[in-house]
Amino acid sequence: MANYNITFSPTGGTKKVSDILKCGIGGEWTDVNLCISERFLELPKLLAEDVCIIAVPSFGGRIPEIAVERLNKISANGAKTILVCVYGNREYEDTLTELFDEAEKCGFKSIAAVSAVAEHSIARQFAAGRPDTDDETDLKAFAEKIKNKLENDDNDIHSTIPGNHNVYKERGKSTSKPETADWCIECGICAKGCPAGAISFDNPRITDNEKCISCMKCISVCPRNARSLNPAVLDAVSERLSKVCSMRKANELFL
Repeated sequence: MANYNITFSPTGGTKKVSDILKCGIGGEWTDVNLCISERFLELPKLLAEDVCIIAVPSFGGRIPEIAVERLNKISANGAKTILVCVYGNREYEDTLTELFDEAEKCGFKSIAAVSAVAEHSIARQFAAGRPDTDDETDLKAFAEKIKNKLENDDNDIHSTIPGNHNVYKERGKSTSKPETADWCIECGICAKGCPAGAISFDNPRITDNEKCISCMKCISVCPRNARSLNPAVLDAVSERLSKVCSMRKANELFL
């Protein structure tokens, strides 16, 4: 039996949540990063006895399309999975049900699910510092329940996951596209990390905004802070989210 932590985590918050869960469940885990350039992507070959965490962010109440495409390339062969969606304190809407449906198509057997809050990937003042110590306590306690479930060979989710199965919220389009500053040294780290292939390897200053999915991965990995959002765009996003993101949302746990 092998354990895999499969994540699509552009700015790190989603992986922080999945890391807490894997540590709580215990054992050795292999990390599988779905959020990199296609040319560096390596997918596992799974067996029925394997256990996986699949963790994705919520982009406007849906799974990022690229994450769906990459999940669909995995043949799960009945491997057990813990589903995780992470959102920036607004709403996760159909993300978790979509993840359940896509995991089932791939042949996974879902045994538990989590919706958790992490720092918003664009307006970082919302849910700043999350997952925090309270979140960690909640998630570790839930991980212990998952561990017991695995030991008892209980292979079903007994809770109802909220959302609309197979009839999801319409995808929105983000206008929040990162820009490159003059002090960019063209190291190429952003191009290697961009899951959408939107940044040129030959000239990393150039971004194809049609391909860009506004995941903010390039901002999070740039060692010189040479990528950022236009301040006016950031202010507009912050203003739009201020009413719906200010109140602390709780993690939701489904066994």
